[in-house]
Amino acid sequence: MAVCARLCGVGQSRRCRRRQRHNQQDQGSDSDMDEEEGERIVAQRRGDICGGGVSRANTGPPHPQSLVELPPELLVEIISLLPGTALPNVALVCKKFRQILSTETIWRRRCVEEFGMKEDLRKMDAGGVSSQELYVKLLHPYRHILGLWQPDIGPYGGLLNVVVDGLFIIGWMYLPPHDPRVEDPMRRRPLFRIHMWENKKATVECMYGHKGPHKGDIQTVKKDEFSTKCNQTDHHRMPGGRQEEFRTWLEEEWGRTLEEIFHEHMQELILMKFIYTSQYDNCLTYRRIYLPPAKPSDLLQPGLFKGTYGSHGLEIVMLSFHGTSARATKLTGDPNVPAGQLTLDVDLSRPVVLPDLEQQRKIEELSRLVLGVHKEVQREVEQQANGRPTTVNAAAEAQPFVLPLGVMARNEVYPRTCRKCFYGTGLIAGHGFTSPERTPGLFVLFDEDRFGFIWLELKSFSLYSRLTDHLAHAHAPNMERFEAMLRNMQSWTS
Repeated sequence: MAVCARLCGVGQSRRCRRRQRHNQQDQGSDSDMDEEEGERIVAQRRGDICGGGVSRANTGPPHPQSLVELPPELLVEIISLLPGTALPNVALVCKKFRQILSTETIWRRRCVEEFGMKEDLRKMDAGGVSSQELYVKLLHPYRHILGLWQPDIGPYGGLLNVVVDGLFIIGWMYLPPHDPRVEDPMRRRPLFRIHMWENKKATVECMYGHKGPHKGDIQTVKKDEFSTKCNQTDHHRMPGGRQEEFRTWLEEEWGRTLEEIFHEHMQELILMKFIYTSQYDNCLTYRRIYLPPAKPSDLLQPGLFKGTYGSHGLEIVMLSFHGTSARATKLTGDPNVPAGQLTLDVDLSRPVVLPDLEQQRKIEELSRLVLGVHKEVQREVEQQANGRPTTVNAAAEAQPFVLPLGVMARNEVYPRTCRKCFYGTGLIAGHGFTSPERTPGLFVLFDEDRFGFIWLELKSFSLYSRLTDHLAHAHAPNMERFEAMLRNMQSWTS
């Protein structure tokens, strides 16, 4: 009876109810016969399903038994969800899958989701390039160079951002503003570009030189490292030699003579000359830079900041958080402290509460506060104390702030209130990174996008402002990978 109900789907059948009216003896034999018949019908239905068929009593549409039997539009939707690296294996499954993979929708979705391309895909129709060709011949082969990189140009370092820009992959080198202030956006100059040429092959072009873009090459040196090569160095040459070429390029770029801007922008000129002459010499090597992962406990969003360094001008540092420490690492350097070095090390477990404005103007009072904490730190290190706090302590909120008299600042308008202040140390050294030492100072957090540091020994103030550019493909996969990158950066310049 129960089997009969399952087959009907609505309860007991008429046959079951009619059988209930039989006497007790007949009911037993009829029940046994009905159970056997029900089990036979169930077995038959199961056999039809497992064998790929459908019961004759079922008038609905057939049920697909594998992906191959799905409608093409559904297959396109499913396959387009897979990462591009898996698609070559999908094509090996069968002829139908190989045909489905020629659908433009699949590759267009991969270009958008993996490389951020949107409206740029509409321009491909005019150039006769399909999304599949763009993905297979340009985006996928060169995906390993997308992100942030540091050029190997001695102590000056630098920052290269390789991005998908329109239908190109372009390497943008960051340069300071002509009149550098931390609030001003960085300038960008293209060093190379990769794009689909008329033969529908990816072509690398060097963007430096006086004769326009010309043929170049990109070579993978090893993991997280690559180099660019110019194959037509005659495009860089002028009759007057290197110095004349650099002088001419500088006047075109800045609109002024070398002498007019030398004293004001000495650091920027040195950096650009290194970049220019390195390209001239045919090859530049780059090492990968990761952005630090963010954690809920961070004092502010970590990332890249532009900072003032006295006569050295504007430099780029990376702010990251490590437990109770905040650290700023140089991405661009100067003749004293090279790129890759830890320029600021802030102890977030040691807040400093500022006195009133009148006392803040006295460098002696500020020195007394900071040096008091500095001596306490030294004493604990000597005694190997174990009771040090492990959480970040908060100082007073929205404190008035003013620079002490006699502290130099590089023509920057700094905020007059701050959120928190902490004890920290800054790295100073002689020319050529001689006699490096860490000296005490005050870390001043103004807001989410600005902080400062007072170097007590130098009586100098550095203001830092966030680099707000969108930096895709640049975040570290985890903190361990980021910290390993920091260690490698210091070894590059040691």
